[in-house]
Amino acid sequence: MTQDAQYDTVILGIDPGTNIMGYGILGCKKKSFELITTGVIHLGKLENQAQKLKKIFERCLYLIDTYHPDELAIEAPFFGKNVQSMLKLGRAQGTAMAAALYRDMPIFEYAPKKVKQSITGSGNASKEQVAAMLQSLCQFEEMPAYLDATDGLAVAVCHFFQGGATATGLKKNKKSSGWTAFVKNNPDRLA
Repeated sequence: MTQDAQYDTVILGIDPGTNIMGYGILGCKKKSFELITTGVIHLGKLENQAQKLKKIFERCLYLIDTYHPDELAIEAPFFGKNVQSMLKLGRAQGTAMAAALYRDMPIFEYAPKKVKQSITGSGNASKEQVAAMLQSLCQFEEMPAYLDATDGLAVAVCHFFQGGATATGLKKNKKSSGWTAFVKNNPDRLA
């Protein structure tokens, strides 16, 4: 159970980015959830990729240490034509995952289409459609200035809807999955 006894589970959702990284945090109790916070991490003014990765790691640790999430749900990189952009995005995602692993949090990845479908019913929904549906689901009045924040929230809500490992506060009997389980079950594959 999460350190905040008010919830059974707290989920941190992240939409990785190299200029703006969005996040959303949900508090879950039984079969319902509520918005704790959303926001973005601005990275555009940093001079190089290494500084951006350092800031991602530090801010993710700050979010974890402040809100005590039980699980990380993160959007998986999608296939793109620009190899350099994909490499940078993969590094950003990996850095956020490393922060979660550093705090022993299970990690769950979701494809962008899966997130959109989970929220709107259509895997081809626009960012605006996802944000509007989240505004209704989470009952927030003012739309965030950056849709990256609602994208991060969408990943957390998707994880809740998918049942996650403990998203409903109930343990599943299924074999555990995610990066934490992989590392635990495959120590011989780590260098």
